[in-house]
Amino acid sequence: MILTFDQDAYRHLLAQVAPKVIETEQEYDRALAEAERLTFAKNRTPEEKALHKLLVTLIEAYEEQNYPMDQAAPHEILQHIMESSGTRQADLVGVIGSSGVVSEVVNGKRFISKAQAKALGDYFQISPALFI
Repeated sequence: MILTFDQDAYRHLLAQVAPKVIETEQEYDRALAEAERLTFAKNRTPEEKALHKLLVTLIEAYEEQNYPMDQAAPHEILQHIMESSGTRQADLVGVIGSSGVVSEVVNGKRFISKAQAKALGDYFQISPALFI
């Protein structure tokens, strides 16, 4: 079943959240809270997915300007995502390989392949580019 994008529903969401370029810590915290709510919402609508993508873009722009960081290694990003989501290595068996492969990937002893990055992106519902 393909869900169509409902412009009226999206306009209603935009009116509720009123996203804009983030300029203060208070706006940043508000955007983070809303993005987090949408990240963990079950059965997101296409409109909620679009709003989530917009909020993440605004948050990333603010963070790049106000919290510049060195790029983390892909396995460090994976470790952080696993920790924040309560995911165990055993949960990734079958997603990116055997338990041995998962252990090597998580501990940085094996590079994350493009296919594994795509599988991780699908599993965590985030951009596979984080793992490449």
